[in-house]
Amino acid sequence: MTERATLAEDGLPKGMLPGDDNVGQLFTTHLRAADLYWVADDMTTLAMHAGQQLTAARWTTADRPSPIGLLVFDGGLGMVEMLPGKGGPVDALAWGPGPDQTLILWHLATRERMGAGMPPEVVQRFPPMLAIREVRLPVTADPVSLDDLPAREGMRPSRAIVAALAAAWHLMQQPQLVDRAREETPKRDARALRRAQMPDGGVTLVSLRRQYRPQDRDPDAGTDGRTYRHRWVVSGHWRNQPYGPGREQRRQQWIPAHVKGPDGAPLLATERVNVWRR
Repeated sequence: MTERATLAEDGLPKGMLPGDDNVGQLFTTHLRAADLYWVADDMTTLAMHAGQQLTAARWTTADRPSPIGLLVFDGGLGMVEMLPGKGGPVDALAWGPGPDQTLILWHLATRERMGAGMPPEVVQRFPPMLAIREVRLPVTADPVSLDDLPAREGMRPSRAIVAALAAAWHLMQQPQLVDRAREETPKRDARALRRAQMPDGGVTLVSLRRQYRPQDRDPDAGTDGRTYRHRWVVSGHWRNQPYGPGREQRRQQWIPAHVKGPDGAPLLATERVNVWRR
């Protein structure tokens, strides 16, 4: 992605909930300072799948890949309610600090998707991305239940979209699953950014590692003292993993699908086995 999201022509994000008088200015400030990320389609799929298994999340600076950022999801994240009774597509999420210990999460849609069915000459007058909604997430020391996120103006955040973002943040910190590659801005776009006095940090591409596959054997199998006579498939899941000095802190870590049990034992049959491959 080489174009930064911009405001609509009247200077205010379209479809924003009423709130602070400076919401448009804050949106501009966040986008100018945001680190840019492009999430490949396979990584988007994993983030949405893994997000379904999250029950709670934190939104502190330490939990984010950048204090202020913009994640563009290849393929999008589905639909969200923009205004009561009106929905819109979500192709990207931007975040930044908000008032009263909150994180503002901006929902963005590409002009192509928002302008579907409109004449091309009309669509080209749209900015590259349009902000269609913003939500406020509480920044707290303890995780917040994804089922109890606060509503504003009678509208509650989409659990699926917020969970996918939290999952993406967690997964981006697991190098055994994810590749993060820096791509420099093309020269023409870099010159345009300099003329506009905007920062140019390039774009970070986030993709699933090619060697991510269900393991043949879990290295922890049998360490609990039990004797197993079969092997079985363990689905991908989150683990509350200890880390840091003395391993006293905890963070969510995605454990890929794998086969557990002793080598050579028969695989335990089930009625249905879900296999997810790149």
